[in-house]
Amino acid sequence: MSGLLLQLAGPMQSWGEHSAFGDRDTHTHPTRSGLIGLLAAALGLPRDADLTDLRALSFTIRIDRPGRRIIDFHTIGGGLPPKKTVPTAEGKRRGPDAATMVTRRHYLADAVFTVAVEGPTATIDACAQALRAPQWAPYLGRRSCPPSRPILLAVVADPVDHLETLPLAREADGDPVTVTIVADRPTADGAAVSELTDEPATFAPRARRYAVRSSYSTTRTLPATSCAGYGATYLDQLAAYLERLQ
Repeated sequence: MSGLLLQLAGPMQSWGEHSAFGDRDTHTHPTRSGLIGLLAAALGLPRDADLTDLRALSFTIRIDRPGRRIIDFHTIGGGLPPKKTVPTAEGKRRGPDAATMVTRRHYLADAVFTVAVEGPTATIDACAQALRAPQWAPYLGRRSCPPSRPILLAVVADPVDHLETLPLAREADGDPVTVTIVADRPTADGAAVSELTDEPATFAPRARRYAVRSSYSTTRTLPATSCAGYGATYLDQLAAYLERLQ
């Protein structure tokens, strides 16, 4: 068995879990559907592809920086000729007095997540190769949210173990520091359990389906020396850590 260490960092991220058309939410951390979709895009899979292999993967997420939630105000459909305005549920077109629609899109600004991915070796190896040379550009939940650096950190035997030691992308706010860990399966006694509707059955554009699954959240206590700050200081410490894995 082998696994992946990923890091999701960028100016903005958005991981919708129960979005409606006019209000596009984001969860507080990457969703299973978002992570599986990211890997499927890197692999170049079509929207209606069989997701069985990717659904066999498990994800454990360390929230390095939760980020700050922001809301972007959008209008769509205004100033367009009738044939290009937003369609109604009946398939008709909105009149000029109702053509402009307001939408609100939620994002996490300046968030960083480190993700341990476990699964069958063949699938892990295929995903690693795809992330090194993706067929389609990866993004952090939405196309408007590109990553600020390469997503794949390393291929390792026990990726979850590295969540205890890989440098944190944050400054110390005490000694020790507390980080949140979110996983697909129980990671410790007393983990908080929630239900998310983010298990993808298919990404087919006109037939997207998601199932409910359990998510397990707990906290870990790490020494303040785990915090490597921001920017170049953090990247230098991260590079030194990854070099020791080779």
